[in-house]
Amino acid sequence: MRVTRPMLALSGAVAILALAGCGSGAKDEAAVPKEVTGSLEHIAAEAKCKPNMQTDADTIRQAICEKGKEKYILATFATDRGQREWLNSAKDYGGYYLVGRKWVAVGQEKTVTSLQGTLGGTMEEGSEHMNPGGSHNKGGHHS
Repeated sequence: MRVTRPMLALSGAVAILALAGCGSGAKDEAAVPKEVTGSLEHIAAEAKCKPNMQTDADTIRQAICEKGKEKYILATFATDRGQREWLNSAKDYGGYYLVGRKWVAVGQEKTVTSLQGTLGGTMEEGSEHMNPGGSHNKGGHHS
């Protein structure tokens, strides 16, 4: 096989991206732990919460937890689709959501941000359509 300039350029670009990628994510990966999985009780235990069960159905289990003086909702779902449908509806009301595989924690930004350090997951922010003026969200913008 004959090596041409475009092939060398492509190989060089791939090598640069690979090297850049090796060092760029290390700091972020250390900041967020591996995402927890399991039952609502297991996730609550990881968060050091004694869950106050509110809903215990086949498709969703939901409890109120406390972190210091702040309360938050912890919910687990039977399916990924059920979780996404719930999130899509709930986010219309604003708020902050820490999202894991088949679980969600909902509460004040500082509360769910600190939970991320324990539970892993990704942060999502709800819409401000239902709370103009930022009663839940800051900045008057969508994410």
